[in-house]
Amino acid sequence: MMTEITNLSSDLLELILSLLPIPTLIRVSTVCKLWHSIISSSSFSTLSHNPNQPWFFLHGIHNISSKNNQSFAFDPSSNTWFLLPTPHQPNNTSFIGSNSFLFITAPKFLYTPILHPSWHATPPLNFPRTNPLLASFHTPSNKNHNFTLPHFIVVGGVRFIGNLVDIEDRLDVEIYDPLLGSWALAPPLPPDFRSGNSSSSLSSALFRGKFYVFGIYSCFVSSFDLHLRVWSEVHTLRPHGVVFSFLVACRNHLVLAGVCNFPHGSSSFALWKVDEGTMGVTQIAVMPHDLLCSMFDGDEDDKFASLKCVGMGDLVYVFNEDYHMMYPACVCEIDGESGRCVWRRVPPLPSLMNRFHKVISFCSTVSLHNILGERQQPALQY
Repeated sequence: MMTEITNLSSDLLELILSLLPIPTLIRVSTVCKLWHSIISSSSFSTLSHNPNQPWFFLHGIHNISSKNNQSFAFDPSSNTWFLLPTPHQPNNTSFIGSNSFLFITAPKFLYTPILHPSWHATPPLNFPRTNPLLASFHTPSNKNHNFTLPHFIVVGGVRFIGNLVDIEDRLDVEIYDPLLGSWALAPPLPPDFRSGNSSSSLSSALFRGKFYVFGIYSCFVSSFDLHLRVWSEVHTLRPHGVVFSFLVACRNHLVLAGVCNFPHGSSSFALWKVDEGTMGVTQIAVMPHDLLCSMFDGDEDDKFASLKCVGMGDLVYVFNEDYHMMYPACVCEIDGESGRCVWRRVPPLPSLMNRFHKVISFCSTVSLHNILGERQQPALQY
């Protein structure tokens, strides 16, 4: 059989391999140099039928020993978790994830690709801070419009003077330009967000050239135009009964996802489509009650406080960051044409061995080039 396959033309072999799911492609890329070269080529990425469905990343941080940190990635197409190589973390808890990067924001600004960890440093931020909102985005290179470099935007966060919180913090915004190799200050976050300016009380979404900042509890929302570098006026997104919610950038629209409490005592987790122009909301889905209940093991009043939500593309992930529940998660897939929503459980995490003091979650599209890189061996383990 192997002899028959090797007699096929490269084009036909490439077509056959393109029909395989990513976990299988990772395995077969190690069969021989020819297969690895085909699978890792840029042309194969465009030919492969595997959709760029965003993966769900979890990075667990252990405050005492970084050796106990672990990184995981969930591929929704194969319904499979991967154990990632865990980057060596400097002795610092200012750790953030966004797209395919992990970041440390203070005292130095460092970043690393999550699939092939290797820390890189930028010049220091003008105002180093912990727990800011952070995103990476791309703009065309002046020399080659087909080549893009990652830019970073850092918003808000907590600054310190000595060991004290700087209560006069202006909610600074800084943008890193890799071509200039420097950070530029931008207009600060509107003062409406001053009562809670870290990632623990805000969520963010990068959508159609704008960086949206949303108050998880306040429900204030404003957007920063990455081209004009100005903030919009502040609106309020608070559907009836919402206790807290998160803003998520999906493929075709912004989505608000959050917990609702009703007078008769029942609770639900719902999704709303956000109109960019009017900032109005329309409910599009409610998580099945049995699925919501399966993410908890008690009836405590504050049990929903450990729920987090991230998303990208057509997928919205909801998970419980409570350790004793082993971080259960579910995902909702939103059909881009019909708007139909389908919920399902995410399998349990593999080989979970360590207790984490903090969990970082985010979504990112993943290509085979990201996974295989320049290495002969894949960076993922099952």
